[in-house]
Amino acid sequence: MVASRLPVDRVDTPDGGTEWRPSPGGLVTALEPVMREAHGAWVGWPGSAGEAPEPFDADGMHLVSVGLSESEVADFYEGFCNATLWPLYHDVIAPPEFHRAWWDAYVSVNRRFAHAAARQAAPGATIWVHDYQLQLVPGMLRELRGDVRIGFFNHIPFPGYEIFAQLPWRRQIIAGLVGADLLGFQRQGDAANFLRACRRAAGLTTRGSLVRVPEEVPGAGLATAVSAFDEPPRQRWEGTSSGTREIRAAAFPISIDTAAYEKLASREDVRARAREIREALGEPSIVLLGVDRLDYTKGILHRLHAYGEILDEGRLSVPEAVLVLVASPSRERVEHYRLLRDEVEVTVGRMNGKHAQLGSPAVHYLHQSYPREEMAALYLAADVMLVTSLRDGMNLVAKEYVACRDDEAGALVLSEFTGAADELSGAFLVNPHDIEGMKDAIVRAATVPPAEARRRMRAMRRRVREFDVNRWAASFLDALKRASDTGAAD
Repeated sequence: MVASRLPVDRVDTPDGGTEWRPSPGGLVTALEPVMREAHGAWVGWPGSAGEAPEPFDADGMHLVSVGLSESEVADFYEGFCNATLWPLYHDVIAPPEFHRAWWDAYVSVNRRFAHAAARQAAPGATIWVHDYQLQLVPGMLRELRGDVRIGFFNHIPFPGYEIFAQLPWRRQIIAGLVGADLLGFQRQGDAANFLRACRRAAGLTTRGSLVRVPEEVPGAGLATAVSAFDEPPRQRWEGTSSGTREIRAAAFPISIDTAAYEKLASREDVRARAREIREALGEPSIVLLGVDRLDYTKGILHRLHAYGEILDEGRLSVPEAVLVLVASPSRERVEHYRLLRDEVEVTVGRMNGKHAQLGSPAVHYLHQSYPREEMAALYLAADVMLVTSLRDGMNLVAKEYVACRDDEAGALVLSEFTGAADELSGAFLVNPHDIEGMKDAIVRAATVPPAEARRRMRAMRRRVREFDVNRWAASFLDALKRASDTGAAD
């Protein structure tokens, strides 16, 4: 497994030592059970600048660290990943920045990840590369290790070509990605966007979900992107076929460890905590909940504006209704995120100043992260879950909420611009840019008859049970085996 981050964070302990604790986040949550079962190695950055620690074992996984310097954290992570690719791949909600120094850092760091993975992989191993931070790694691995099976999964959207074409290094990105035998995306539209980029940016031929890849991608700058490694590879493996390969790009919507969330939500201490939360909120009739990273793609301000207008119009009122907004800290050294935090806090303050009563705010704003037990309690306490992303690859929070609702109560208001919207047919789907439509959906979800709520929730729970993280991983890895076994073409 190759991902930008290790699945653990280094934490200082009261006695002056350090320990590794599981990281929050959808990717780690999804892949932890898969890695434990596979007994594989996970290659990733430990999360702080400096020398990488020696490989170690934690939570049943073998972890291999890749070090980043302070300048690489700034240029690769905060720069090219979060200020270039993230906004570009999310439909330019914020303007992306294009800097050659950031691109150089992206290439250099991708090389380091590729070398680390190549050293860990046994002959004929399967290497699964994850997400937009490492799009050059498959192509680099293809040059280093012609014997391995390479999969790539993109957890965020892949943009339409008219947006992707803005990237000055679009050909190199495609050249890196087509080093994989199988590319997975959250939605079929993302896979279609990638296939079109293969045709337009690199001149490759596609047929259905297949891409024909010559030994060197014409005009894609493959040599520039993946040669001249920081050090010579220790071993180059024979067996790379001459001529062309056929690779596949398809949708593999990610999911969660449903059974683990159901077990968590059934614990009596978690249920007691859910009751405490409602009591602390003043026993309102309707608890609305939003849980996101504080990110401009999540539509947090759109959600606040819709809820504020609902209160203005008297369709819901305080203290009978309350919104709990959990916005965990995210990328606070990036300017767009600092500005968003300021705007969210000002908006929440304005709404509370206008609608709160003594002891009963309209919005409880919590800018912090919580453990899974607390999140499960919040899910159980909420009558309506609000997921209003402007653009999202999947949004696992929506699935976590559904998995926790074993009482088959609650309602989900879900943006149609999330991958989850393709699967959770029982949700109240909204266009978050349509404030009037979102207001209607929120009120309808808050007042839905219990029988209809149960019917909707039952259908969504059936989906997340049947298509859980184990099925997602198994389907991808099975498809990867088939793709690499048949990928070589004469």
